[in-house]
Amino acid sequence: MEIKHKSHLKETYNSKSFGLMPDHSEILSFELSNKKGMKIQITNYGATVTSLQVPVSNGNLIDVVLGFDSVSSYLESYLLPSAPYFGTTVGRYAGRINKGTFSLNGKTYELTKNNNGNSLHGGNTGFGKKVWNVTNQTLGENPSITFSLISKDLDENYPGELHVDLTYTLTEDNELKLDYKAVSTEDTIINLTHHSYFNLDGHDGSVLNQKIFIDAEKIVETNHENIPTGKFIDLTNHEFDFRSAKSCPASIDNSFVIEQSNNAVAALFSSKNNLKMSVYTNQPSVHIYVGGNCFDILKGKNDVVYHKTSGICFETQNFPDAPNQAHFPNSVLKKNEEYIQKTIYKFENIN
Repeated sequence: MEIKHKSHLKETYNSKSFGLMPDHSEILSFELSNKKGMKIQITNYGATVTSLQVPVSNGNLIDVVLGFDSVSSYLESYLLPSAPYFGTTVGRYAGRINKGTFSLNGKTYELTKNNNGNSLHGGNTGFGKKVWNVTNQTLGENPSITFSLISKDLDENYPGELHVDLTYTLTEDNELKLDYKAVSTEDTIINLTHHSYFNLDGHDGSVLNQKIFIDAEKIVETNHENIPTGKFIDLTNHEFDFRSAKSCPASIDNSFVIEQSNNAVAALFSSKNNLKMSVYTNQPSVHIYVGGNCFDILKGKNDVVYHKTSGICFETQNFPDAPNQAHFPNSVLKKNEEYIQKTIYKFENIN
């Protein structure tokens, strides 16, 4: 596959300033909306979703993702002891890599150890902290926007120059579609995901009164540092068996093993707003996370103080540490081959 360098669009639509970077370059926010009134705002800093407003049965719009009102707050959030990664695009490798090392083609690569001696979410300067280019936009029905990024060879010590395209599409069926494509100049490893914290009661509430469903029989077993042991845990009679919907847990940080199908791999339900979000993906896992917070230091949108149960993440991805586990799904992207990741978050009013 030929790798082509892409440039900024000469003309962009529905954009406004979102703030300035330390070098005084401007960050933009873009809005997509459909005929049913659903709206999404995305910034080119990290290809990050900052707002997702969904119509509910009473006619109101509910913002169902956590976030900040300015790029400066996102920058500050990465200085926290445990960055929340609100709404961002995670790469090159989502999840943890044991001791920050992996071997490929007989060579060992040492990555940045940014999480208790391990590598997490791409290192110190992952894709969520990079400024992406806008390379395509469509208007009318099913509007979309494509963000593109070039990650240079040995960026955070990952091999190969990696070219990534991420297209967000807002359908007339109230679906938010994410289509990732990537190609590398050398063999490399890759695992991209989306890191929105969802709350169907609104971003200023708690998820504890909402129910979740996950179509998984097993989770990846991990040690005390959340590094996979290589084994799996059967969920029969386990507290994290969500094959029958039940209340969100107050704390969870686990990878659920997904069998490929056309059905929803997970769902979130709000009885308050009679709203359901279904998650579809072509990935082998959905990582569920509750517990992110801003340590009462940073305020979120509209001066909301977020807490540990403000939102829940549905991170569709490969398993953590797959490069070091031969029996895990393949995480290697061969030179000039194409990585494709597809995820859909679909919203429906329920009775």
